[in-house]
Amino acid sequence: MTREQQQRTKIKICGLKRPEDITYVNEAKPDYCGFIIEFPKSSRNVTGALVRELTAKLNPDIIPVGVFVNVAPERVEELLLDGTIHIAQLHGQEDEAYIRRIQKNTGHQVIKAFSVKTAQDIENALKSPADYILLDQGGGGTGQTFDWSLIPEIDRPFFLAGGLGADNLETAVRTIHPYAVDLSSSMETDGMKDRDKILKAVQLVHIK
Repeated sequence: MTREQQQRTKIKICGLKRPEDITYVNEAKPDYCGFIIEFPKSSRNVTGALVRELTAKLNPDIIPVGVFVNVAPERVEELLLDGTIHIAQLHGQEDEAYIRRIQKNTGHQVIKAFSVKTAQDIENALKSPADYILLDQGGGGTGQTFDWSLIPEIDRPFFLAGGLGADNLETAVRTIHPYAVDLSSSMETDGMKDRDKILKAVQLVHIK
């Protein structure tokens, strides 16, 4: 059975920060939505308290993911254990011990992001104990893709991120067959999430 037959690619809309954003994803029904938590360098930064308010209004079929960069593991565990988020996505220098600690202490899944510039970067990612790996171009929200030809046949579920939008989503799903695609900046107009762009992206992925 091919990977295409085994699964339908899922979609995650990341960088939510307003009540309107929750309204948009509740309408579009992506599989996951992401919140960049306590990372002030990001224009999409939100506090844990705000995420709790936002996820309280989230359709229960949509899985809320907390995105972290080198946050103390205790804080990540707190937000997982109190139900604010259901999955932790790590974008810093979190090592294997950090990942295993989160998994052991919370029983929740972990996504670990890796910047891809060479085939070796993917080889390194494949060794991660995380439940999912996320392959990205590394800039975060820059709208740039990396060289997809570097991706080999991968036997574990992975998220594809970086520069994905309406113009290349179908190609990514058809040729790369990721477990999930992760979109953020391409879902915005003037720095704010755009309802129509979100609806179109989710439809593009879910009809494939």
